[in-house]
Amino acid sequence: MRTHNEKMSIYHGMASAVAQNTSSSYIPIFAMTILGATNYQVGLISSLPPLITLLMTLPAAILLNRAFEQKRLVAFSILTARFVFLLIAFISYVPGSFGSWLLLGLIAAMSVPNTMANMGWQSFIGSIIEESRRAQFFSDRNRLLTVVGLFVTLTIGIVMKDMTANRIAYQVLFMFTFVVGVVELYFLLKHDEPVRERNLEKNRAMDWSIFKNNKYVLFLIVALVFNFGWQMAWGVFNIYNVRYAEATIFWISMFNVANMIAQIFSFSLWRKWSQKYGNMSVFVWVAFGMSTAPLLMVLSTNLYYLVAMSFLSGLFVSGTVLILFNLLLENSPQEVRTYCITTYNVLLAVVAFSSPQIGIWLLETYSMETAMYLSTAVRFFAAVGFLVLFIVRKMREKSLAQY
Repeated sequence: MRTHNEKMSIYHGMASAVAQNTSSSYIPIFAMTILGATNYQVGLISSLPPLITLLMTLPAAILLNRAFEQKRLVAFSILTARFVFLLIAFISYVPGSFGSWLLLGLIAAMSVPNTMANMGWQSFIGSIIEESRRAQFFSDRNRLLTVVGLFVTLTIGIVMKDMTANRIAYQVLFMFTFVVGVVELYFLLKHDEPVRERNLEKNRAMDWSIFKNNKYVLFLIVALVFNFGWQMAWGVFNIYNVRYAEATIFWISMFNVANMIAQIFSFSLWRKWSQKYGNMSVFVWVAFGMSTAPLLMVLSTNLYYLVAMSFLSGLFVSGTVLILFNLLLENSPQEVRTYCITTYNVLLAVVAFSSPQIGIWLLETYSMETAMYLSTAVRFFAAVGFLVLFIVRKMREKSLAQY
């Protein structure tokens, strides 16, 4: 039986899935086909948001820690971010190459409220969903949201099959994203959140004691390495699909649909395995699986092959989405959880800004293959790190049990 907050979170997530799948997935192809963006600018589409996140994380953390109701900050931050898409819709009328730079400026501006929304949601949802229900809840929620995203993406792919170079089609998508943002606002405000009392001790911008917790610190290091290898290929994937494989908006949609179908079928499996064997032990397999994606993707530009590889990648993306967040909560002490999440997001922002740029630099300096192979290598190294972390903890638990 779902609680009220779980129902509202699912409804909000469904609206968010619609907004994400009518906007973010199509910005890179919009930038390349309509605005004529360069490879460097395509890389910045992935790198600018985490840079802004890095600059905004501390102010966001202070506001969230002092807020009586975090949901209001999160809700109105999301609406503000969605409003930016109304401006993006008309960038294509800007003459010359200035349009692609203006797009990057708006993406940077949108990242300010997005930072508040993302951090607030992580802290907010962690406090209203009981720990014993998280694995089941997030598995069900993610699977349902992926189904919604699948139908949205499939519809866009079919309707816009011959509209890859049609600016009006993109305008409709981006304006619709804002409308859905209003729905997101409504369902977020419907959550029941206990009003928190101000606590001056907890209002500090940072609690450095979290770095004395070895469990959290070791997880943090390995997770950041994994994210570095994961995000290094994001901009490269977009360029590979559009410039090398010459995929149209229809095929971009099909890549996303295949990825989502795989996620739908695998969410429940990852959830069952994580409940049975533990989050860390299962994530080791997820990380190794994620390491294969860049290596396999670059083997061919055949569009049907890329659809198959997107499906394979989706099997492990679902595990990453489901388990990595649970691992963050699991390795963050309850009394300083907000600070742990804040620190994770700050360092993740550094990684997320630098890694796509390194990927693009490898592409421009060496080759597409080099960029993809190195992404695989870093992901594989991180997977080994999670394995070592799991083995060490098991040995420690076994040692303590003997006493």
